[in-house]
Amino acid sequence: MGKAKSLKDKLYGAAVLKMSFRLRGDEESPAFKVVYPGVLRDLELEDTAVEKYIEENRDAVERAARGSTPAPGPRT
Repeated sequence: MGKAKSLKDKLYGAAVLKMSFRLRGDEESPAFKVVYPGVLRDLELEDTAVEKYIEENRDAVERAARGSTPAPGPRT
């Protein structure tokens, strides 16, 4: 069994997913409307927390959503 993800890791993953759809203008797509709520449920997150994370870490989230860089900081 894998190591439990930290809240920061969960927020980062959900934020990158959401931003990847947002950058393509696909937040209204059926795929987003099915996948994103499932991710929130599975990670036990609220959308407001993901939006706050995006607001506070926009540059890193956008870079990751574009596939430019790995997650910031150590992945422990």
